[in-house]
Amino acid sequence: MSVIYEVKEHVARVTIDRPDVLNAVDLSTEAELIRIWEDIERRDDVRVVVLTGAGERSFCAGADLKNTSNLKGVEYWAASRPGGFGGIALRETLNVPVIARVNGFALGGGFEMVLGCDLVVACEEASFGLPEPLVGRLPLDGGMLLLQRQIPYRQAMGMMLTGQRVKARQALEMGLVNEVVPRVELDTAVERWVQQLLACAPLSLRAIKQVVRQTGQLSPSQAHGMRLPALVAALQSEDSNEGVLAFQQKRKPRWQGR
Repeated sequence: MSVIYEVKEHVARVTIDRPDVLNAVDLSTEAELIRIWEDIERRDDVRVVVLTGAGERSFCAGADLKNTSNLKGVEYWAASRPGGFGGIALRETLNVPVIARVNGFALGGGFEMVLGCDLVVACEEASFGLPEPLVGRLPLDGGMLLLQRQIPYRQAMGMMLTGQRVKARQALEMGLVNEVVPRVELDTAVERWVQQLLACAPLSLRAIKQVVRQTGQLSPSQAHGMRLPALVAALQSEDSNEGVLAFQQKRKPRWQGR
């Protein structure tokens, strides 16, 4: 198996396990990732996802150019690719918060996967980039669409038109990353974010993510009128009553996810 997937104490940990090729994604790995995202979407016990790559060199170096697809150019672009690169870059159906634990290179499709996550924690050695134009390709699976929406236009175009890599500290200044820490502190920092998410009502988090993801292009008044399923579920949940009761009783809430 090229992806390690485990769920424990409401946290799903997904690790691309191909360190010998800098965790580059081939067709079988991408199919495996898509199956994992679909499984998480079906589950009620997963409240947080942590996505990372094995080893210390790379989060994901993008597509495995030695083992990808026979489709090229227009055929590749026109082919159905649910969810963008790795099944996560453009995924609209995964309402659970996803943390990218960036332990090294996040390039090409690997960077597109980071852009598809909700929170990003990186070690100081991490770097980000879309080098596709340097090899005559395009960041088709999320890069061109997401980067311009997440950072200022000039910065996004600077990265995309030159293929330049951005180091972790610069990525933090751009707003691409939530936190940068020394490598030895990476797991501790990620765990801190995990615990902060677990302290919140899981249905509230699902609702927030769904509303943000699906209303970003609407006016505030239009967005306010949307009756999205996760929003309605959170408002009608037992947890919404438990949160208030716990506050009144000066204790930690016991979330049930219902």
